[in-house]
Amino acid sequence: MRLPPSSVRSAIRLLMVISIGLLLTGCGFQLRGQADLPFERIYVETDGFSLFAAELMRVIQSASAVEVMDSPEEAEVILKVTNERREKKILSLQSSGSVSEFLFVYRISYRVMDNKRKDLVAPNEISLRRAMQFDDTVILGKEAEEEVLFRDMQADAVQQMLRRLSVVLVSS
Repeated sequence: MRLPPSSVRSAIRLLMVISIGLLLTGCGFQLRGQADLPFERIYVETDGFSLFAAELMRVIQSASAVEVMDSPEEAEVILKVTNERREKKILSLQSSGSVSEFLFVYRISYRVMDNKRKDLVAPNEISLRRAMQFDDTVILGKEAEEEVLFRDMQADAVQQMLRRLSVVLVSS
């Protein structure tokens, strides 16, 4: 008795899914859970409005038990975002002299202090880079792609900041 080819393919797919699942659990992979931050209250300070700071506060509130405070006096930790910069550079040119590739750089400068303004983390920077092929025949699409790349870098910077905050040593 022969099995129909569709049954064999289904069995092979099931076996592959089970194998991948076993490999992932065997290597220690696990989904990110709640952020484990070593403090209970944080204040995020910026000079003006910052999309990065707004997203970071949203993630801290939703993914951890840490409270985002309205004033630095109430917080154990103060995260001061000193600079948030987007840069766009030409990475390569075509033989005709028109741009064929851009490099986008997203930088966040910050420092972490206790509520007495003593540095817990010296001034530091998160810097992310992405390259994008450019075609001047689809400018509107490339502008949208550029914005998506910057939003993606911002989300990555938020995750990096959470990891950096998770190792801050707070003195009692």
